[in-house]
Amino acid sequence: MKYILKDYEYYLKNEKGSSPNTRESYLRDLNQYALFIEKNYGVKKPNEIDKKHIEGFLRSLKRTVSTKSLARKLTAIKSFHHFLWIEKEVDMDVAKGFAAPKIEKSLPQVLSVDEVVAILEQVDKTKPLGLRNMALLELIYGSGLRVSELLDIEMEDIHLNQNYIIVKGKGSKERVVPISDMSAIALRNYIIKGRDQLLINLKTPYLFVNQKGVRLSRQGFFKLLKKLAHDAGVETECSPHTLRHSFATHLLENGMDLRTLQTLLGHEDISTTQIYTHISQKRIKEIYKSAHPRAKEENNV
Repeated sequence: MKYILKDYEYYLKNEKGSSPNTRESYLRDLNQYALFIEKNYGVKKPNEIDKKHIEGFLRSLKRTVSTKSLARKLTAIKSFHHFLWIEKEVDMDVAKGFAAPKIEKSLPQVLSVDEVVAILEQVDKTKPLGLRNMALLELIYGSGLRVSELLDIEMEDIHLNQNYIIVKGKGSKERVVPISDMSAIALRNYIIKGRDQLLINLKTPYLFVNQKGVRLSRQGFFKLLKKLAHDAGVETECSPHTLRHSFATHLLENGMDLRTLQTLLGHEDISTTQIYTHISQKRIKEIYKSAHPRAKEENNV
């Protein structure tokens, strides 16, 4: 199985254009799957796998993993068996017909505009790292980027005179994303006054680097954002994705239509974008209840 999984990894990367995170996730799930069916059923070859083996694996997980994780593992298994079938490694796709478990969609955390501003105010813009941090925050909140998109930006992707950047999204698909005036100012300051000092005579195509002069990692960005949010007194759980959610919600609250927002976020399916309408409606109700003198029951006489 390990040899066919290597072929599958090549297929994901070069034919499907899957992101490194997707490939890593799928292969981790499939290695777990392969180990389970070998240990419990003695299955070592793809053409020996039957529906009952998939059912047994999924049944073994129901008590230990979330519905979301179970759905992801099933997606990986279905993708793998489809690959086996199209490559003629097997005579039939035994995973076809398995229905994904229903996932209850929880609304993502969103910051208020005041909370975003409070986080930005914690940045020390007198130092190279501070200039970088301001550029990071202004760009991810101002353009709603995924953290992977943000950290994959290269110098050649930036077009400050025209206020846009080229972003490499999921599946290596590129899109043009406008940037705000505040983002452009923060980026100029960082590029002119901060980036070269952080590089320490090193060379890298990436825009955002750490204090050692190499590409900033997801973990590095997460840690600095968490610290800034803590220092700002923000109680909402804050991650890079929280800023993306906040970007989308704030634009909807100010009148942007769903189709335009879908394009900005790089969503293939508008149903993914529609979750922000639910967040927006929830926030409107919360604001109404806190602001209107007769909205709360205890205020009524």
